[in-house]
Amino acid sequence: MAIRKKSTKSPPVLSHEFVLQNHADIVSCVAMVFLLGLMFEITAKASIIFVTLQYNVTLPATEEQATEPASLYYYGIKDLATVFFYMLVAIIIHAVIQEYMLDKINRRMHFSKTKHSKFNESGQLSAFYLFACVWGTFILISENYISDPTILWRAYPHNLMTDLVQWWDCHREMGKAVVEELFKGAQILYGMITQRFQMKFFYISQLAYWLHAFPELYFQKTKKEDIPRQLVYIGLYLFHIAGAYLLNLNHLGLVLLVLHYFVEFLFHISRLFYFSNEKYQKGFSLWAVLFVFGRLLTLILSVLTVGFGLARAENQKLDFSTGNFNVLAVRIAVLASICITQAFMMWKFINFQLRRWREHSAFQAPAVKKKPTVTKGRSSKKGTENGVNGTLTSNVADSPRNRKEKSS
Repeated sequence: MAIRKKSTKSPPVLSHEFVLQNHADIVSCVAMVFLLGLMFEITAKASIIFVTLQYNVTLPATEEQATEPASLYYYGIKDLATVFFYMLVAIIIHAVIQEYMLDKINRRMHFSKTKHSKFNESGQLSAFYLFACVWGTFILISENYISDPTILWRAYPHNLMTDLVQWWDCHREMGKAVVEELFKGAQILYGMITQRFQMKFFYISQLAYWLHAFPELYFQKTKKEDIPRQLVYIGLYLFHIAGAYLLNLNHLGLVLLVLHYFVEFLFHISRLFYFSNEKYQKGFSLWAVLFVFGRLLTLILSVLTVGFGLARAENQKLDFSTGNFNVLAVRIAVLASICITQAFMMWKFINFQLRRWREHSAFQAPAVKKKPTVTKGRSSKKGTENGVNGTLTSNVADSPRNRKEKSS
């Protein structure tokens, strides 16, 4: 990212520089169009597709068990509109953090161009990783993932569409009295209402954030040599998050994302402290240990869930209507993608550590190297006087003593 230079002369409207300087205001106006559309009856139906979560099925509440109706969600093509709207929101939040936090710190610290770019990148990502970790941990705790890890593969697929169809069939055939008895035994379902909404909103937000990273490459004037690296890890995030969302592996994807985000947050927050004080390097050591541990734990959870849990499930038929993708080909593809990604990350990690080790060794080499000492006694047979490693230098041949012996 290049350092922005403020000029007194305002650029022409809709020019390249104008868009870069005012992209947050432009995106805010576009987002306000969707919000204002909710105020009018004609445009409300179209605007609500962008602003609120779609594909919800509402269960009516009973007098004894709940005071509000229950809503359960699944996915569909309209989710793309919701992702687009929250991508705009992510661009606005990105600009707010950049202008009101990171730019002020950059002016005080007077970073170089290289450190300025890396500091902004770590500042943005550390804020996102922290927010996503806290949000994801809240969902994990509220749905009892820690106390019952079998939820990762039990009752797959995790969209409850089959249960909803059965509920409506019971409602038509058995009558209201029997349905109320059915709701009395459905306390677990009502306890997961908020988490179902939070689960879908979490994935929509993740997709929106990583999609917003593409236009940010242009808005933040990212250097050409940094663009391939950025595109690779943005693409990997989108591939795995969208894969978990579409294959209904929401629970496994959430656990792996929280684990990965925590390790990445530690790296970027350590880099922020390192830029403020280069003597602070303890955070990188802790991150290196947790990075390797995180890769191993990711592989263990993936193999345990996909390789053993889903492989032993009774229903192993491909069914798009119920969202069941528990077949051998899909399980192999999921495990292969996770293993290849973890191997790629470990390869990058090892190269990074080797490069740091070489730079550290090269930095300490001049300090360790001893200066050659000159002795007044006779030189040895190898002629080490004024030489290095037993080789004579030009100073030995041109010394006053040798000149005196030649004249005699």
